[in-house]
Amino acid sequence: MDLIPSLLTAVLAYLLGSVPFGLISARAFGLGDIRQIGSGNIGATNVLRTGNKLAAALTLIGDAGKGAVAVLLARWLVGESAAGIAGLFALLGHLYPVLLGFRGGKGVATFLGTLLALSVPVGAAACATWLAVALVARISSLSALAAAVLAPVYTAVFYHWHGAVLVAVMSALVIVKHRGNIRRLRDGTEPRIGQKD
Repeated sequence: MDLIPSLLTAVLAYLLGSVPFGLISARAFGLGDIRQIGSGNIGATNVLRTGNKLAAALTLIGDAGKGAVAVLLARWLVGESAAGIAGLFALLGHLYPVLLGFRGGKGVATFLGTLLALSVPVGAAACATWLAVALVARISSLSALAAAVLAPVYTAVFYHWHGAVLVAVMSALVIVKHRGNIRRLRDGTEPRIGQKD
C-alpha cells in the first residue's frame, strides 16, 4: 500500500476512534460527566454504573461501531492491507483521544468491533469468550482480558498470521490499559458487572 493512503487511513481512523460515545451518551441522558462517575472511564461498563442501561447500550454500540466502520471503510476505499491499519488506529484513538487530553477508555468494545469487521469468525470467537467469562465471573475486566489474550490465537486460526501479529499489538494495548484492573483482580477488589461502586 502507498504511503499517502496509509497515512490518511491512519489519521482518519484515529479521529473516528477518538469520538467519545460514553461522554456523549452520558450527557445526552443528563447523567453528567461520566469521567466523574464510578471508575472515571468513558466506556460502556462505567456508563452502566449510572444505572442507565440504554445509555450504556448506546455507548457500547457507538464504541464498537467506530472500530468496525473504520475497518470496513478502509477495506472498501483502499484495500485489505488498510483494514488492519484502520483498526489499530481507531483503537488508538479511543485509548488516547487528542480532544480528551489523550485520556480515553480501555478499548474493549472498539477492539471487539474491529475484530468483527476484520474477520467475523475471529470477532465472534472473541465476543463469545467475553460473554462466557462474564456469565461465569460477572467481572467485565476479566472477560476483556480473556478475550484480548485469546484474540491473536483466534486470528491466526481463522484469519491469517499477519493479522495475528497486528491483533497481538491491539491486545497488548488493551491489556496495558487494564493495569489497574489486574491489580484489583489480584487483590479481590474488582467490582462486578452492574455494580455502582
